[in-house]
Amino acid sequence: MWLAPARSAVDADPFSGGRAPEQHAFSRFHVRWYPITMIFLAFDMEMLFMYPWVKVVPEIGVAAVVEMFLFLGILFAGVLYAWREGAFRWT
Repeated sequence: MWLAPARSAVDADPFSGGRAPEQHAFSRFHVRWYPITMIFLAFDMEMLFMYPWVKVVPEIGVAAVVEMFLFLGILFAGVLYAWREGAFRWT
């Protein structure tokens, strides 16, 4: 296109430490990665909600603490379920 800047082959390649990619970007992952991903997302959501919670605890008080422990209890129940189902077992 006449509006796009000219690119050399070095600029157009994806950056991966200077090497060409070994797989296609849309390649499939093994099914055992999905439970690990779900567990990571559970802990990621926990941190996402704990940062704003710290700011409102002084204003709201005990109710905010009770709600956070309820939230953490639900996440912990999910982790216990994943553990029972063998999501932490790699083989």
